[in-house]
Amino acid sequence: MALVPLGPPMNPRPVIATGQQIGAGWSPALAIAKALAALAEARRTGAEAVYWLADEDHDRAEVASVVGWDGPRLVRHRFRFDTRPGTATGWLPWTPQHQTEATKLWGPLPEPEDPTLRGHVLALGQPLWERGLRPFSPTDPAVREPIQSELERWRTLDLQAGLVQQADRLTAQGAPLPLDPRVQAPWFSLDPRTGRRQRLEPGEALAKGLWLSPGAALRPLMQSLLLPVAAVVLGPSERAYWRLCEPLWDLVDLPAPKILPRPSVFVVPAGFRVAPDQLDALRLGAWESLDSWSGAFPTGMVQETPPDSDWPLPIQERFRREQARSRTRLGKLDRRLHREATSRMLGGDPEFLRQSLFPFGRPQERVIPGVPWLRSGALLDAILERMDGTRPVILVEEP
Repeated sequence: MALVPLGPPMNPRPVIATGQQIGAGWSPALAIAKALAALAEARRTGAEAVYWLADEDHDRAEVASVVGWDGPRLVRHRFRFDTRPGTATGWLPWTPQHQTEATKLWGPLPEPEDPTLRGHVLALGQPLWERGLRPFSPTDPAVREPIQSELERWRTLDLQAGLVQQADRLTAQGAPLPLDPRVQAPWFSLDPRTGRRQRLEPGEALAKGLWLSPGAALRPLMQSLLLPVAAVVLGPSERAYWRLCEPLWDLVDLPAPKILPRPSVFVVPAGFRVAPDQLDALRLGAWESLDSWSGAFPTGMVQETPPDSDWPLPIQERFRREQARSRTRLGKLDRRLHREATSRMLGGDPEFLRQSLFPFGRPQERVIPGVPWLRSGALLDAILERMDGTRPVILVEEP
């Protein structure tokens, strides 16, 4: 089946947009959650769901750093790309060697649509495109070249001053500022032949043949210039930096889209029973907060006894230390009893569940790649079914 074209449709409908810097294996899996949230909202409202392939970003370390599986064990891996520093991700090569490495990490994979990281991401995303999500690349010459004159006009408006003023206001309010326009460039140049992206200083001329490329703080504006965006699905950090654009929409004569929070998704191993309000305790391993053992505890069966005052002081101190050590060891048995009680409640070992939902101590969707989710149509449909626009956390049992 052919991929949906990357350009705009002939008769555009209002768009529900979301997106992510393209990463190997659709890493991290939260990109799948964003995609399905946009698709669910589009189905509810009669709009079109669009996935913005942020393929002109050039954070190579982010897109190349992934995890895979060596049997049941998670392993870290970093892909290497033989291109110049500053090359945008859409131009990073995806060679047979990359495909071999990826297959070793994640099992059999579809061949990339073209020999680039973008082609790899498009091929893996086929189950999403089949469900109605449309991939959109802002680096497609057919959609990018016609807007260059408007981007050049924007550059004359000194949007950076508005970004800096808004950053000062947000800082004074104590609001989070994951992206600081006082440090990060508002404009870059992008070579459409090689993908090389370089910072443009204020007043610096754009060389012939290059595209203007907005920095992350201005990207929301370009997204609405290219698409009729009615609403956008964003994660917490994205929502924070989108606030930088609040004073700029009127300056560029565009309506500000409605912002929809991205729900978090957890895929629960089969047979377990867990509720959203139990996740914090599960992440911390606080078994006693989930289900406490109702019977006697080892620590309660040992009475603390003071040392004999006739003993030499070193012996008394040693006795106290040994008692404390015994209490610590017995406390571990107390914890095992709490774990046993929690195991009965959850339907399995809570430590196994904790490591599955919070690998490396972080939410599952921020660590694992999206590949295993994309492989399961039943799982995608189950997540999509629960995307009702009201749940901040979605738990789905693994099919």
